Amino acid sequence: MPPADVKSSLSFLARAGATVAVVLLAGCSRGEEPAPPQKTAAAPPEKPPVLAPPPALGRAELLDAMDDAASAYAAGVVPQGVDPLVGRTFVVRTPFGCMGPRSEKEARPGLARWNTASQGRTIELGLAPADWTKTPLMASAVTDKVWETVEGYWIDRPWLKTETCPATPQAGAGFTALPSPQTMGLAAVFAPEDSRLSRRKGRPYSFTVRGSGDVLPLPPPQGYRLVLEGRITAFPDGRAVNCRSEGPDQRPVCILAVQLDRVAFEDGGTGAQISEWR
Repeated sequence: MPPADVKSSLSFLARAGATVAVVLLAGCSRGEEPAPPQKTAAAPPEKPPVLAPPPALGRAELLDAMDDAASAYAAGVVPQGVDPLVGRTFVVRTPFGCMGPRSEKEARPGLARWNTASQGRTIELGLAPADWTKTPLMASAVTDKVWETVEGYWIDRPWLKTETCPATPQAGAGFTALPSPQTMGLAAVFAPEDSRLSRRKGRPYSFTVRGSGDVLPLPPPQGYRLVLEGRITAFPDGRAVNCRSEGPDQRPVCILAVQLDRVAFEDGGTGAQISEWR
């Protein structure tokens, strides 16, 4: 091979070797690059805990609170701070008709009762709210036009914290059958701007229980129950319960201010609903 051709071949081989080296170095260089970091999904923000509303207060809890208010009133203690009762919901059940029927003439405002009618073919259940608008406990709120109307409902037998009829033991010597005066009740209050549709205006809650065919209706063995359900509100002084008595030897009469949402009659034994008003 001529010398010129040898030089040309060597030059070509040199250039080819350099190219291969560059390619190999580039490959090595790319292999040494670190892998790009993997993207991780951001953790979702924590949801604030959902706080369940406190359970509705029942008969026993309301009577305990009203007992405390009566004791504070008799001791001359003025409660301080925010009243924890205000804003709470409640469901209070009061047994009635435990000792038998009471005619419409014997009905007392604020207390439920039942009687037979149509020669025993029907049973009439009734409840007439009491008008407490002009009573001393409500006078300041009505005068200041905080409330326009106040309808009252007594919690019968407030010493009984169960929702069933009392036992009927034989009365001993020296005992009388006269009922105790009412001392605890719920005042359904209505401000001037409140709707007038829910105000009873003297109209009683009433329901007629009828028999089936020739079978006459019978009252439940454990009587009936009145159900009052709603939300506790406050008197102008910010307290849920206000009390008053004629003197230190008289048990205070204590009234709880409420916004009434539901009234119902139930079977006192099974709890089955008979009728309701919302």
